[in-house]
Amino acid sequence: MTAVLDLFIAATIPVMNVLLTTALGLYLALDHVNIMGDETRKHMNNVVFYVFNPALVASNLAQTITYESMVKLWFMPFNVLLTFVIGSILGWIVIQLTRPPSHLRGLILASCAAGNMGNMLLIIIPAVCKEKGSPFGSPDVCQSLGMGYVSLSMALGAIYLWSYVFNIVRMYSTTSINDSTTEPLLSKDLLPPPHHKENQFLLPCTSCKDKAEATLSSKIKHNFNLLIAKMNLKALFAPSTTGVIVGFVIGLVPQIRKLLIGDNAPLRAIQDSTYIVGNGAIPTLTLIMGGNLLKGLRGSGVQKSIILGIIVARYIALPLIGVVIVKGASYIGFVHDDPLFQFILLLQFAVPPAMNIGTIVQLFGTGESECSVIMLWTYALASVSLTLWSTFFMWLVA
Repeated sequence: MTAVLDLFIAATIPVMNVLLTTALGLYLALDHVNIMGDETRKHMNNVVFYVFNPALVASNLAQTITYESMVKLWFMPFNVLLTFVIGSILGWIVIQLTRPPSHLRGLILASCAAGNMGNMLLIIIPAVCKEKGSPFGSPDVCQSLGMGYVSLSMALGAIYLWSYVFNIVRMYSTTSINDSTTEPLLSKDLLPPPHHKENQFLLPCTSCKDKAEATLSSKIKHNFNLLIAKMNLKALFAPSTTGVIVGFVIGLVPQIRKLLIGDNAPLRAIQDSTYIVGNGAIPTLTLIMGGNLLKGLRGSGVQKSIILGIIVARYIALPLIGVVIVKGASYIGFVHDDPLFQFILLLQFAVPPAMNIGTIVQLFGTGESECSVIMLWTYALASVSLTLWSTFFMWLVA
């Protein structure tokens, strides 16, 4: 019983850290305080997007990722991909059950698919390592290994978020704007003409049929080209993704690594400066999230069933599926026997929606108030959900 209580306390402290910082951001955004108003948060969002996040990802990856660690961590990219794919399927189910407006469908899919793979884990793992009830051994070793795992998790989350989720939100945002002008797949020209009774048993005209099939084929090709056009491939090189590439290059190329990483590296000041700048991302993002939650407190027209569906998908269905996947992979031998690594793999299925979803919907100017409500409820319930799942995961891997 004492061991379980220690695990519960170890899981509670990092979640409380997030909640307290979020509450401060909420207070600073209140009208009578107005330190973090709408314009301030918008500018801070840009600084996080273009400066803090790339620096955070690049500095942590460069410092912790090597060829040796990559061999051990090969399952994590697949695991993160599964969270996005399974989350998307669950989001699609939520959409079918709740029938939301078209402009919210991309937001629902994003909230179910994209978890907070980096910032939340960067706060949770060091705090868990320090707690006396932690099953992960020495705090120093735990934190060193944990930061390597979290850095890769954050990098993968950034890649999938800005290549996959970004384009989902973008396509649904464009669709909601152009709903009234959307051209059906089968135009009136292709619909069969009404037949008189005396003609209903005649054989169809082969040439007419061929012509219709050819036109239908061209129509499908046209719609496919439109889909490709909507896919913003430039998002693959968003600032965070660029930071991922830089971090991998520095970490995996020995000559560059020796120049930048280590106490005796001649250019270590560059790495140190990048690390200092990157550390600003976590508190700033958490404060912005707290400020954005103010819109959620003031309410919007989002359906309660949508919020409930996202909560069930992210905090019940996805973690349960994650337990089956991670423990199954461990049993087969795909995952090495490091309890901290398995713990992080499990947490990737249980974290709340990515905070950068708010940045994405703000970029497209659609569903901002609804996103605030969703974030309000999912992060409010994360304090309970993450604590319980973290306790269970620690017990499971110990």
